[in-house]
Amino acid sequence: MANKRDYYEVLGVSKNASDDELKKAYRKLAKKYHPDANPDNKAEAEAKFKEVNEAYENLSDPQKRRMYDQFGHDGPQGFGGAGGPFGGQGGYYSYSSSGFDGFGDFGDLGDIFSSFFGGGFGGRTSSKRQNGPRKGADLNLGIDITFEQSFLGVEKEVIITRDETCTICHGSGAKPGTSVTKCSVCNGTGQVTQVQNTILGQMQTRRTCSNCHGTGEVIKEPCEICHGKGTVRKQPKIKIKIPAGIDDNQTVVLRGEGEPGEKGGEKGDLYITVKIKKHPIYTRKGNQVLCEVPITITQATLGAELEIPMVDGSKETYKIPDGTQTGTKFTIRNKGFKSVNSNNVGDFIFTVIVQTPKRLTKEQRDLLTQLAKTMNEQPPVKKRGLFG
Repeated sequence: MANKRDYYEVLGVSKNASDDELKKAYRKLAKKYHPDANPDNKAEAEAKFKEVNEAYENLSDPQKRRMYDQFGHDGPQGFGGAGGPFGGQGGYYSYSSSGFDGFGDFGDLGDIFSSFFGGGFGGRTSSKRQNGPRKGADLNLGIDITFEQSFLGVEKEVIITRDETCTICHGSGAKPGTSVTKCSVCNGTGQVTQVQNTILGQMQTRRTCSNCHGTGEVIKEPCEICHGKGTVRKQPKIKIKIPAGIDDNQTVVLRGEGEPGEKGGEKGDLYITVKIKKHPIYTRKGNQVLCEVPITITQATLGAELEIPMVDGSKETYKIPDGTQTGTKFTIRNKGFKSVNSNNVGDFIFTVIVQTPKRLTKEQRDLLTQLAKTMNEQPPVKKRGLFG
């Protein structure tokens, strides 16, 4: 992971590149490095082609791009991981690339290079991939948590809506006791090829089979529960473990909690974007916790021991020196946010605000007047008008 080139560098675009710029750069490089277009240097071209594909796959997906921008190639590996909580799902806060398996908006190799070379490359790949295993769609979810929950971490349970494999037909779509048969029109390829004679010679065109609708299979007796789809709509409860230290608008990923795959493909993923509610006392800057602490004139003048409330509910005693001025900042080390991907902990920084009393008793006013005299200060004199 550490030796991988930056994805933006691979595609030759800036970090602010638009989707169109990414796509244009990808098409150009994919055409340039396709192994079939480099017969004299196939091994190196294949490596570069794979690198370009991986970069585009991650940057063309908004969720994966945001994760990459936040955490780079390694992803936030400091939390979860294989064999993690909730039945070993792990993989929270991580993502993976699939080499040649995904091509964003372009679909597959055959689709890409048909557009480049008029079908000269990958002609048989398209139908194979179309009827092969396909990963299920990803799901997106937003969740609100409190400032304290982002500081300490929290486990949430949410209800999502997704398709799940039909338990009656086990995803085949066929009525129990029957089976799915290969389409006799396209011979299971999902596509029908037509040859036409033109003045330029024979031209081949390929279209989706109308008999099986591109699946390559025909269900004569559909399952009565899922009506031949192989899936049913459900609303399962999902447990989400939010790691301590997560920041606003960051994303947690639960692998395999998205839509079911097709033809034996793996399930999609569930992306949870976290929104943190504002706190009346604390704010966050990086991994630092910031807050303001009011103190009295006497505390500021004479110094004092303050009890500072921490985000986790505990209290820290901190002694401020005499002569403290309003706006002075003090730091309590290692009492801020924990970093999600490391053991680093930020600091707690509080700013003292000296409060001037608005109402004084006669005794208090007299004492302050005497104090002002000893400090060679002129106490305020009440006057009836501007000229006395």
